[in-house]
Amino acid sequence: MSDFSCNVKENIKRLETSLNVERNFDILQREVIIAGRKAGFFFIDGFVREDMAEKLMQFFYSLKESDITSLDIFLEKGMPYTEVTRSGNVDYVITQFLSGVSIMTIDGFDECLLIDCRTYPMRSVSEPWKDRVLRGSRDGFVETLVSNAALLRRRIRDPRFSMELYGVGRRSRSDVAICYISDSVDQSVLNRMRKLIQSIDVDALTMNIESLAECMFTHKWINPFPKFKYSERPDTATAAILDGNIVIMVDNSPAVMIIPASIFDIIEEADDFNFSPMIGSYLRITRFFFSIVTWILTPLWLLFVNNPDWVPEFMKFVLITDDITVPVLLQLLILELAVDGLKLAAVNTPTMLSTPLSIVAGIVVGEYAVSSGWFNPEALLYMAVVTVGTYGQTNFEMGYAFKFLRVLTLILTQIFNLGGFIAGVVISVLMIAFNRTITGKSYIYPLIPWDGKMLKRKVLRVRLPHSYK
Repeated sequence: MSDFSCNVKENIKRLETSLNVERNFDILQREVIIAGRKAGFFFIDGFVREDMAEKLMQFFYSLKESDITSLDIFLEKGMPYTEVTRSGNVDYVITQFLSGVSIMTIDGFDECLLIDCRTYPMRSVSEPWKDRVLRGSRDGFVETLVSNAALLRRRIRDPRFSMELYGVGRRSRSDVAICYISDSVDQSVLNRMRKLIQSIDVDALTMNIESLAECMFTHKWINPFPKFKYSERPDTATAAILDGNIVIMVDNSPAVMIIPASIFDIIEEADDFNFSPMIGSYLRITRFFFSIVTWILTPLWLLFVNNPDWVPEFMKFVLITDDITVPVLLQLLILELAVDGLKLAAVNTPTMLSTPLSIVAGIVVGEYAVSSGWFNPEALLYMAVVTVGTYGQTNFEMGYAFKFLRVLTLILTQIFNLGGFIAGVVISVLMIAFNRTITGKSYIYPLIPWDGKMLKRKVLRVRLPHSYK
């Protein structure tokens, strides 16, 4: 049974009250006569395509009474637009309207027409600044879900490719889309994602994709390693879907979530596949190597500094030759904070001042820091190598996960010497090994469970599988 009545004045009054038209300057209302019947229109200024609305109104004025004897006949003869649905449910109509869809109510009909002639303010689909590549596509996701869906649909012309839409949040009612290929996705994982999203009960997805991630992963976040892989690149998301993974998109977010994602998936980068297998393998192995270096370099150096007798003669250059005025551990911890401080300053510094900031930071943290006696040159050198390795990590959360493990290993090494170093390494390995993806699968697959063929694909850049299937 419809929530609306056949009296258009009552319907208009009900919508005016529900939408608080008098207190919202951007909600536009128009009452007209179409083929002898009174009709009411509701638009949101900024969402409606004014040229399309004008053309529809012009067409409606030309209708005859015989074209509007029933809603079915009106949709058949009097509605030239394609994206039109009908509904008598007030809550559904209001939700669609607040999403940008225009409402049309006509006297004598107890259902409203929802005309989807909306448009959203959006930036261009330019390449994302974080996921840049040397070669490959230069487009990127934006904050509009429909545009992001079009970027995927353009690349996957398969009728089995599906994008299911859900609404999450009692107040925000954010659009969330699950994207997959039906004959290659793991159905158990797909069903689990559907249930997780449908069971979310929150007021709003305030921070879009991150809010959704925290609602989906309800366990403790003690383990710092990321549970999801995020990407702003349509080609990366497409490759994941073709591999049988699931991509989740949230309206108002330029990043998509790829599920499931192991540590090998997160460390992957688009440039691995934009070059030949030999170059791609080199880039990937280099990235793996620097990930290990960022984690273990400074704790290992601290172990050698605390035990100089263990260092062979040909490696004595790694030791500190000058006087140590500040404990080495304190130097490294201060530099860890200084690097994060420089990151925050770089993010919040206007572009025109970024060059002066770099010069000042280089002088203060470099020459002046050494000459003042606060730091030894060796500490600056090894922290610089660690920082470079961190910036080589494509995933922001992964970089900080290795940072936390590095600081933990540093402190244990300083307190317990060799035993602390070994304990730090063991704890770090266990945190990686016992971490779980959102689907409950192993975080270090294909190591556990063992899959030699897949491990080769994850470590080396082999021939693209989709090019010869």
